[in-house]
Amino acid sequence: MAPTQQPDTDTLLKDELQRRWDTLAPNYNKADWIIEHLLGVKHLRRELLSRASGAVLDVACGTGANFPFYNGYATLTAVDLSPGMLDQAQKRADQLDLAVDLKVMDAEALNFPDGSFDTVVSSLSTCTVPDPVRQLREMGRVCRDDGHILLIEHGRSRWRWFAWYQDRTVGTAFSVVGCRWNQDPLALIQQAGLQVIDFQRTGGGIFYTIEATPMAQT
Repeated sequence: MAPTQQPDTDTLLKDELQRRWDTLAPNYNKADWIIEHLLGVKHLRRELLSRASGAVLDVACGTGANFPFYNGYATLTAVDLSPGMLDQAQKRADQLDLAVDLKVMDAEALNFPDGSFDTVVSSLSTCTVPDPVRQLREMGRVCRDDGHILLIEHGRSRWRWFAWYQDRTVGTAFSVVGCRWNQDPLALIQQAGLQVIDFQRTGGGIFYTIEATPMAQT
């Protein structure tokens, strides 16, 4: 496998990222229609999030795309770095008559005690943060030892021609929509010290649905 090229995200300050997502927030749902409907991410959300239960934390929730798929028995908290995204998430929650505690928060520094949640969820977010391994470690920290971490991510394709394209355009993709779209989500999870229970890849291996736990199963 050829080495992947990654954009230099370490130099991006959090306030720059916040401003970027605040600017995108009002029209983000329209721009995301292709991913959700044509590429099938909406179906992946429905399937994976049916496993969420108990006290649920949605990390980097964006405009609340996951909200329609939580069952009625979950107590939901959702956080995002962008107040603009949370404004859109609140509108979606209101439309769904969904009770959710929304907080402005950095995914790399979650302001919750250890083991606060039964289920910790994030979708299409590790590609946008400066340090995805730190984000995943934080998700593991706030998840109970016997809890579950549910992830929808995208990464480098199994199709060699498309992987080649991803590698060569990742800098542009990040500068335009804040996405490092050629990551290896499973490698990031391993680096974060989480244990993968189950995963599936679809769409030429681009999209991942992953269930993990903060502790190794014995």
